[in-house]
Parts: sequence; C-alpha cells; structure tokens
Amino acid sequence: MTSTDPSPRPTKQRLAVLDALGSVDDFRSAQEVHEILASSGSPVGLATVYRTLQLYADQGDVDVLRREDGEAIYRRCSQTHHHHLVCRSCGATVEVEGPTVERWTSAMAAEHGFTAVSHTLEIFGTCAACTPSRRR
Repeated sequence: MTSTDPSPRPTKQRLAVLDALGSVDDFRSAQEVHEILASSGSPVGLATVYRTLQLYADQGDVDVLRREDGEAIYRRCSQTHHHHLVCRSCGATVEVEGPTVERWTSAMAAEHGFTAVSHTLEIFGTCAACTPSRRR
C-alpha cells in the first residue's frame, strides 16, 4: 500500500478494528481497541491494530490525538472539520468548532505565502467532572 492509494483494502481484520472503534463514542488507545477485539473473540493482533489505526488515520477515516504523555488515541471521525477539547485527567473529549481559528489559519498562511494549508487543534484542560472543586 502506498500513500497514493485511494483507500485501504477492507480486509476482515481492518473491518474488525473499525467496528471495534465504532462501538465506542470516545477516543481509545490501540491497546484499548485491541482489548475490545479480544473481549469479543476477534483474533486481530495488537500490531495489526496499530497499523490499521494509523492507516485509517492517514486516510482521514479515524481521528487521532496525542495525549500530553505522547500516547496516540483514536476515534472514528465525524465527517465535518472540527477541533477538540481534551481532559488531561480522564481523556474525555468534546468536539468544538472554531471559525476564528479557521480565519486565523488562513490569514497566517496567506501572510507567509502558503497555500493548501491544513491544521489540527487540540485544547487540553480539565473537565468539570475531574475538577477538584466539583468532586465531592
């Protein structure tokens, strides 16, 4: 498979990984996706899970974030451009739209003579459930 291929060949293992990832609403690590597969009796190996998640992330079918500790986490992506608020404690993620970010990105690209610009934006913080003053 090369990066010029239009889409990955949908093997049984790849489809199982996508189904496992699609069975949850939030971001999961490759290890957690592998555990979902194992608990359902699927024999997909961990290395295959890592490769498949990266392959579909490269194709734009899977969102990938890097936690502050550097671990990649994945989720079936929505079909619209969006950004994320990510809780540092529990990993809860909220999709947010940012028209100001879009305008700023376009302006910075134009100012420096760049075209065909893309970007990602993840904002890290602590969600309400993990904020000490909210826990009782």
